Amino acid sequence: MDGKASESPVVHGVPYFSQWESPELVADLVAGRCRASQDPLWKNSGAESRDSYEFWSGRLCGVACLRMALKFWFGTTPTAFDIVRECLDAGVYRLDGQKVHGLIYAPFADYVTNRWRIQADSRPQLPASQLRDLIQEGALPLLSVHKSIRTPEVTPPSRGGHLVLGVGSSDASIYLHNPSGFHNLSQQFAEVSWHDFDRFYAGRGVVLRPLGPRVG
Repeated sequence: MDGKASESPVVHGVPYFSQWESPELVADLVAGRCRASQDPLWKNSGAESRDSYEFWSGRLCGVACLRMALKFWFGTTPTAFDIVRECLDAGVYRLDGQKVHGLIYAPFADYVTNRWRIQADSRPQLPASQLRDLIQEGALPLLSVHKSIRTPEVTPPSRGGHLVLGVGSSDASIYLHNPSGFHNLSQQFAEVSWHDFDRFYAGRGVVLRPLGPRVG
């Protein structure tokens, strides 16, 4: 610190979406105590079937983050599977049998920029030191972290592999919307110290900024 007074956090009032339609079930889903096909709200996703919902819902962290940004800036958002179908057409996800490659940053950024009134920048190198200013300037970054950031007291086995949305920042912390966070614990406005965040963060992501005025 340089002796300046610490500034108050800037936290944007972004609505939250889980990558599953029933956020309260995430802990049970992650632990294997229930299956996604048992989610009573699965139809709200726009999936064609329970099987399709089960196949995709665990892979929809990036889609959930985009839906949060769309709802915040424009007051509305398509269903998760409406976006999945468009992303498949755009090469954001590539299917190889039962394997899914993606979310692939460059085509995702192109898709978002061309489809929505949002400037999306793929950032293969996005140092944590830049995030505070980006968020305070009004950007919403999708950030690659290890999925265990939902419980930041643990030591992750690696960095990256899961996308969260940066919605706030301060000198001490970053505030995250985590699509696979635990209900009432680490889903919405989850505060993670910069020190802890660095243990999970892969140093890459996609930075979103609106091109048009926010609605409401």
